Amino acid sequence: MSKHAVLYRMMTDKHICPFGLRSKDLLERQGYQVEDHHLTSREEIDAFKEKHSVDTTPQTFIDDERVGGYEELRDFFGKDEAGQQGTSYTPVVAIFSVALAAALAMVLPGALLSLQTLMLFIGFAMILLAVQKLQDLHSFTNMFITYDLLAMRHLRYAYVYPFVEAYAGIGMIAGFSAWLVAPFSLFIGVVGAASVCKAVYIDKRELKCACVGGSSNVPLGFVSLSENLFMIVGALLMMFI
Repeated sequence: MSKHAVLYRMMTDKHICPFGLRSKDLLERQGYQVEDHHLTSREEIDAFKEKHSVDTTPQTFIDDERVGGYEELRDFFGKDEAGQQGTSYTPVVAIFSVALAAALAMVLPGALLSLQTLMLFIGFAMILLAVQKLQDLHSFTNMFITYDLLAMRHLRYAYVYPFVEAYAGIGMIAGFSAWLVAPFSLFIGVVGAASVCKAVYIDKRELKCACVGGSSNVPLGFVSLSENLFMIVGALLMMFI
């Protein structure tokens, strides 16, 4: 006997509710046949809310009982919303993985385990991390100035930081002169490493890292420190190898 659910969700000419689509997908993955009702106008939406005494859509009904919105539906099936709550290293892992894949693609079919591969990896990682910060400079700086030792004293440094990071990453990939790139990478790397060590290991503060932008849930710690260590290693390789 097939399971049956009734879903009411907003779908107007100007807006399609993402949580309505998520609810439909979740129900179908749980083996339900979904009776999908579209609320196509503000009048229909308001009338539905008033009829069922609810404040939001979508709303799901199973066995003639209202389950509720998307979060209530996930609770109904005993599921946690992955990636929406708590801290996560996923953004950093994704960036480092893409950077490594790009670096390996650049050296194929040559020697994969080489200093060139390492330099390319560091350069790509720095660029990707800088782009994450540059998406919303205000949010990034709000988070960054709470632990970076130099940005605490000179707030404008927080705005300059991602541009310097991007420049250094591009320079490593393009093979610019070491003395045009390495000092910048070394400077921000050393200041960043010292800042993370002080905030996390000395002051024992629980903070979120601004390394992937100001809206991330990446905890400040060793993974955050690795960004700065890569900058330092990249700078030293450029200067002395």
